[in-house]
Amino acid sequence: MLIGELARRAGATERLLRYYERVGLLTAQRRDNGYREYDAGAVERVRQIRELLSVGLPTREICRIIDCAHPDGTLDACPGDHDDRDSARTGVRPTASTGNTAATQNASA
Repeated sequence: MLIGELARRAGATERLLRYYERVGLLTAQRRDNGYREYDAGAVERVRQIRELLSVGLPTREICRIIDCAHPDGTLDACPGDHDDRDSARTGVRPTASTGNTAATQNASA
């Protein structure tokens, strides 16, 4: 689908879609005439981006996690994220609300 159709279906402007593409949130193939061509999944991706922005995530963070997001709002562990083994070893874990770290009690101490 072309950019105008994606904008209409996703409830976004063409300018916003170009911005998402520029920062790496959205990708498009280029036709021989230079027009952007988006696949059917782009509508849902734009909706996910807008939802994540609405809860206060900056675009650089969305770029990092968008490929781990599901349409139902859940997230898989993303590459590079710390898992529970790292938390147990270091005593530091990310907090759910901000991504900042918080000290935890080490059960083996």
